Amino acid sequence: MQSVKIRSGNTYPLGATYDGKGVNFALFSANAEKVELCLFDKSGVTEQLRIAITENDHGIWHAYVQGLEPGQIYGYRVYGPYEPLRGKRFNPNKLLLDPYAKQLSGKLIWHKAIFGYDLDSPEKDLSFSELDSAPYVPKAVVVDDNAFDWEEDVRPQCPFPESVIYELHPKGYTLLHPRVEDKCRGKFSGLASKSVVNYLKWLGVTAVELLPSHAFFREKIGKDTINYWGYESLAFFAPEPSYLINGDINEFKAMVKALHCHGLEVILDVVYNHTGEGNQLGPTLCYRGIDNESYYTLDKNNKRFYYDSTGCGASFNLQNPNVLTLVMDSLRYWVQKMHVDGFRLDLASSLSRTDTSFTTRSGFLMAAYQDEVLKNVKMIAEPWDIGMGGYQIGAFPPGWAEWNDRFRDVIRRFWRGDERQVSEFASRIAGSSDIFGYNNRNLWSSINFITAHDGFCLHDLVTYNQKHNEVNGENNRDGSDANWSWNSGLEGMTEDSHVNENRKRRAKALMATLLLSFGTPMLFAGDEFANTQFGNNNPYCQDNVITWIVWEAITMNDRNFARYVHNLIKLRRRLNIFKNDHFFTGQPFNKKGFKDLAWYTERGTEFTDADWHATGRKSLAYLTYFPGRLLMTIFNAESRDISWQLPLLKRTKKWKIVLDTSGKIQSGTTPEPGKTIVVPAWSVVVMEISV
Repeated sequence: MQSVKIRSGNTYPLGATYDGKGVNFALFSANAEKVELCLFDKSGVTEQLRIAITENDHGIWHAYVQGLEPGQIYGYRVYGPYEPLRGKRFNPNKLLLDPYAKQLSGKLIWHKAIFGYDLDSPEKDLSFSELDSAPYVPKAVVVDDNAFDWEEDVRPQCPFPESVIYELHPKGYTLLHPRVEDKCRGKFSGLASKSVVNYLKWLGVTAVELLPSHAFFREKIGKDTINYWGYESLAFFAPEPSYLINGDINEFKAMVKALHCHGLEVILDVVYNHTGEGNQLGPTLCYRGIDNESYYTLDKNNKRFYYDSTGCGASFNLQNPNVLTLVMDSLRYWVQKMHVDGFRLDLASSLSRTDTSFTTRSGFLMAAYQDEVLKNVKMIAEPWDIGMGGYQIGAFPPGWAEWNDRFRDVIRRFWRGDERQVSEFASRIAGSSDIFGYNNRNLWSSINFITAHDGFCLHDLVTYNQKHNEVNGENNRDGSDANWSWNSGLEGMTEDSHVNENRKRRAKALMATLLLSFGTPMLFAGDEFANTQFGNNNPYCQDNVITWIVWEAITMNDRNFARYVHNLIKLRRRLNIFKNDHFFTGQPFNKKGFKDLAWYTERGTEFTDADWHATGRKSLAYLTYFPGRLLMTIFNAESRDISWQLPLLKRTKKWKIVLDTSGKIQSGTTPEPGKTIVVPAWSVVVMEISV
């Protein structure tokens, strides 16, 4: 090993920081008694040098090692009491990953040595393991954050009102793509390939939202299943190594740069609410061994166990200021050094708890609100967790957007043909002002979605009545039973033309509703060409054709549906009303007397209280004004055609039909105001008129 000199170094920045002459190491552990820095050879197998870090200021252990360079592989051993009943789980036999690791070397190998306790002991986690875990765990790599040439990279900075988000899996999206170079398939570089970028641009989306891309615990769940989605974070600064060709993090940067070059934003789905270490029976890989009682929220009554609002074993403890700093540093790092454009925060309610209760004055929300870096990127909350009081949709501060599952559910029920849906349906497609319309929040705060990675995809939503998760190995108990789906009369794939026609109509109506609603739309990748997950509504563990996009299986009908979605996005962009920031009032908009939003029945009259409460009503229309034009969108979830009288409006010309999802009405048809048109069953009809 090259000659090195050791100095005390600095407490900040945390992690391993290269300055051109050496590396500063800084690690937070409030309760450790001793910390050792372990340096490995280039293979990551042989430990070459072990350095005792003697400097500890306010819980930050630090040392500067002169002569080290980027590429150096390292890990930590942390000493202290092993007393699980007191929440202390130090074990120096376990090589630990730096929480600030920015690149990883080696894979996690499932072996009993990775556990802090003796896996074979009847005392379980109260026992102590003397096995060395170093041969079985990934290690951190020193990187030079300034080595990548971003050239003239410019963030697209697409405003929320103009955004169309596209959720995809970094691996599954390109693994089977025939026009992506073999070595790039299933990698970040595959998303930067010309064919993929051109397709995304053609489709019309403005941002890709990547399922978890932080390095995660790819544990084997069953005989043929693994953690595919990636919601088991291991390192909050490092890209997932399996998505890199050669482990070089610059590949991620090159992907972002390529997408930016074509005006596409990159949003990361990030998981800070828990880690892959799980509960007290989980492995000791990083945080648990560094300082268990600082990094995790312990059960107040028995510190052997954890408080868990996530369903994944243990809540990450953002109430500790150093742990909160870790999360905030991670978010800023991905913006400043990796140039991402926003975040979707998994189980964001869990991050916002104080003394186990959600509060908008939590340390995390207050820190994010005042952060000058995060003010300039998209912050999207998944506004729930499984803890008490965890469902907090609408509670996040101004500037945040939130996944709106109430939009998802009522849109599904409406197009399934359920009764008593029109009132809530109207609220959701108008932007959900009852949820978000307060505290100076904007219309785009609602992330509207009908499908996402979790639940049925669009094809399966109209093809299956029941979930079919048998291959997950949990006897079909996993996944939600509240799918609000309808198979049109037959379960699964069929050659029945009547059933397939109904499915097609409802799929088109569902997609039109998503893209013609107010708020920020999010599509699930593959829905635009009827990709299927074979009825599995929880394929978190399926790293196979159930979750991969099978590009070569796309039929001509599927391509036609993709063109339809492309045209819908194009129509949304043309209709400037969707760029509005402010919620509707239902009041006259200007001197002409037109309301900013009004609701109409098939009689050509505005809704009355009786109409809103009509049990069997399954149709409605909104009429909205924007400079020089009125737009009317009719939603008919009846199983029959409806004769629809158009409103008789003063000072208007002829209506022009710009969309009929059923295909029965020719685009460009120009009916007179006050006349009657036939709105086909299971369809959406859009028309505009000059005023």
